Amino acid sequence: MEILMKVLIVEDDTRMGALLVQALNEDGRAPTLATNGLDALELCDRESFDVVLLDVMLPGVDGFTLCRRLRDAGNQATIMMVTAKHELENRIEGLDAGADDYLIKPFSLRELLARLRAVQRRLERPVSTMVRVGPLTLDPRSRRVIGGQCAVQLSATEFDLFSFMTRNLEVALSRGRILEAVWEFPHEGSSNVIDQYVAYLRRKLEPLSHLITIQTVRGIGYRVSCVKNEPLEIGERSDCVGRDPERLGSRSGARKSVTPGNRDDVRTSL
Repeated sequence: MEILMKVLIVEDDTRMGALLVQALNEDGRAPTLATNGLDALELCDRESFDVVLLDVMLPGVDGFTLCRRLRDAGNQATIMMVTAKHELENRIEGLDAGADDYLIKPFSLRELLARLRAVQRRLERPVSTMVRVGPLTLDPRSRRVIGGQCAVQLSATEFDLFSFMTRNLEVALSRGRILEAVWEFPHEGSSNVIDQYVAYLRRKLEPLSHLITIQTVRGIGYRVSCVKNEPLEIGERSDCVGRDPERLGSRSGARKSVTPGNRDDVRTSL
């Protein structure tokens, strides 16, 4: 059964807001419009939304601040920045604030609806309770990666990206393959988007850098590797539903791992 996606549109331009509401209604979504940040915060306190389409330039509370406040409050909705601010620094600020995606105005309604369909597919996937991989645990419900006493919180897209990469342990993944698997649709400036998300993963997972490494493979893309000469243990907690193939590599220390077969292709690592 398809889940009715509830979408909060935060847009102070009344014409743009009305257009988005109409388009989402026609596409079978359940849109709600807020014209300022304070109203959006109040709505999020009262209701649960699957997606927040968030403009940056808002009266009262700007989009970056609103995004941070939602994440600080534990809001797990998929947050998509929708704004004319296209500079790299603005995209980085939005993603650092907790946004999952960034859509530049002017944009195609077809692209927006395609992105929402990708979110819909993620919402409808069965969710395992926990997945244990060696010394680490992946928690799909809370989107956390846990190692020892350290728990790292990821955004929805970051968790999907990390899960996909760990399912392909020791495999050099091209940016195109990552894009198709994680974003599920063509993405303008896709290479930059993937590179940015990998950079965010490396930074967020720094407390677990003694357990994993994310390497840049020259001319291809990225791979996640396990610690050299350490056997990989894969298992699940007894409360897991079904068998999850997600795997996570680990390594000792934060040094770059270079083997004779990859000495020339490894550029950076976590």
